[in-house]
Amino acid sequence: MVKYNVNFDNYKKDAAYRSLISPKLVSELKVKIVRIIVKKKKYKDKEYSAKRLAEELETNTRYISAVVNICFNMNYTSWVNKYRIEDAKALLTDKKHKKLKMEEVSDLVGFSNRQSFYAAFYKYTGVTPRKYKLDNSEK
Repeated sequence: MVKYNVNFDNYKKDAAYRSLISPKLVSELKVKIVRIIVKKKKYKDKEYSAKRLAEELETNTRYISAVVNICFNMNYTSWVNKYRIEDAKALLTDKKHKKLKMEEVSDLVGFSNRQSFYAAFYKYTGVTPRKYKLDNSEK
């Protein structure tokens, strides 16, 4: 017996504020966000949040969220974690860093704890960091 008649197949969340932000502002903010988060590697800073980014850009977190969602099709945290995981993959396979513990790798790439590192790593790669290291290390 079906208790609820809910169909999420065609459901797409569309926040109202996304339609209020002009394409020009989206483009301008995208360039600034990428410059700060990617080029300046702020994704490695555990304390650097969307709120701090918004303050630095003199805007609000809703606009930051909208721009990241529109331009990269993911939320802010997922977008930042994508860069962290790419760095972690490089560290895990680099011979110079083979003695690093997982907690150290997690810390170096910007995660605040090992659990969130493992969860994000698995989400993006489909394997644990340890398995990735074992499968991809130069022998």
